[in-house]
Amino acid sequence: MNTDIKHILPQDFDPASRVWIYQSNRPFGEKEAEEIEEQLHQFTAQWNSHGVPVKGWGALLFDQVIILMADETESQVSGCSTDSSVRIIKSIERQYNVNLFDRLLLGFLVKDRLQLLPLAQLGYALEKGFIGHDTIYLNNTVQTKQELESHWLLPLKESWLMNKLGQTA
Repeated sequence: MNTDIKHILPQDFDPASRVWIYQSNRPFGEKEAEEIEEQLHQFTAQWNSHGVPVKGWGALLFDQVIILMADETESQVSGCSTDSSVRIIKSIERQYNVNLFDRLLLGFLVKDRLQLLPLAQLGYALEKGFIGHDTIYLNNTVQTKQELESHWLLPLKESWLMNKLGQTA
């Protein structure tokens, strides 16, 4: 699985562009993925903040992760425009009967697939070898394009989770 996402991200967005990541509790099928990509395109094409267009971008990655990005170099994303982005995500949730807001469900790339693991089972999965220190973790806490490029997909041993577990690699 190709984890180099830089070529997917918009090149003309500032490194400080804001990022929101929504991970689905299940992968989307091919038809669902096409529909979601279209909805994200339509949303970002008309995304506004106090009547000013937001330079936005959205995509579905790994058939399961929605990323929204806003370049605020020309217009700031207001609370209302953030609310509108949450509305589109909630609409996708309802439409496809998925959960996109479960922050306790962690994503790992295992055997070229995105696998989800409840936070409460992390220690067990590590102990039993289902994941290892070098397993790629989706650090959905990143907040900017620069962080997305450098700290979104990283080995578990380099993530904040290791401190949570009280372990070192």
